[in-house]
Amino acid sequence: MISSYNLHEAPILIIDNEPENCRLLSDILKDAGYRNVIISADARDVVGLYALHRPAVVLLDVQMPHIDGYELMSQMRLLDPNGFPPVLVLTEATDRDIKLKALSSGAKDFLAKPVDPAEVIARTKNLLEIGMLHRELRNQNRLLEEKVRERTRQLQESQIEVVYRLARACERRDQETGEHILRMSRYSAAIARGLGLPPEECDLVRHASPMHDIGKIAIPDSILLKAGPLTEDEWVIMRVHADMLSDGTSELVKAGQVIAFTHHERWDGTGYPSATSGEDIPLYGRICAMADVFDALTSKRVYKAAWPVNRAIDEMHRKKGNHFDPALIDVFDSILPEIIEIKNGGEGNRYRGAKA
Repeated sequence: MISSYNLHEAPILIIDNEPENCRLLSDILKDAGYRNVIISADARDVVGLYALHRPAVVLLDVQMPHIDGYELMSQMRLLDPNGFPPVLVLTEATDRDIKLKALSSGAKDFLAKPVDPAEVIARTKNLLEIGMLHRELRNQNRLLEEKVRERTRQLQESQIEVVYRLARACERRDQETGEHILRMSRYSAAIARGLGLPPEECDLVRHASPMHDIGKIAIPDSILLKAGPLTEDEWVIMRVHADMLSDGTSELVKAGQVIAFTHHERWDGTGYPSATSGEDIPLYGRICAMADVFDALTSKRVYKAAWPVNRAIDEMHRKKGNHFDPALIDVFDSILPEIIEIKNGGEGNRYRGAKA
């Protein structure tokens, strides 16, 4: 509810090229208890006064020299498109076209000259109440939007946290540390950014890539931890691990499913599970394939020692055009300093201080 105090403190701007009219209207409103009345008899000063005082209602003569009231309404609206206050037009004219033009320019009500003091007070009060109610509604909507954004952010952070925790649990099953998924996610985001993907897609790739091997949680230790080569039957079990993410509804899970299902595909079609080739392999899968292999080569595994970075890079170049998308290898080369920084424990130039 609008209090009488708030109503009488609201700034009111009066614009009339006749100074006597300005003073008359000001006296009427001040006698009625309105304490913040600003007047102007020169239309050229109005935009500055409007910007300074941000009135809650405007009493405006439309027939003025220099700048007419219609143009003034247009200029004031440009200053405050979302909070343009109610305008009470002052006019001696009774012409229908003038009133329609005023209404189409933003006017909310009319006050005939010569003015009736009681009518001035009543119409001004009505428009003040309407304007202040609209302002309160806008403020409430803004607060609600901020709460929705904050809740959405918290929900997204919760989803991401669950993804990383589950992915780390999967990695530990085959004696990897959680650092593998952190490095791989950062490599993937760096490659996506180097490719020129929008920031929101880079973030999506970064947070979905930890799910690339989520199906490890359902693979027996006898296969997952086997130091020697796998049998064909064991490979069949390894190749179905992406199914856990099928039928996801969120963008994050959908992207994770794509990555899990396609990051073992190869550019030349010799990968698995679908033997897809070239650009038929989804881009996220091609990106994460490179990130996963680079980290696998440069990390210690149960079946191998960690390779030096230079040797890993040479190996990836050797597989350009058969295992990896040639264009992505070129991108990888262009961001190599950032890749090496991530490998050495840094976040990468654009991820310093960012959360996992």
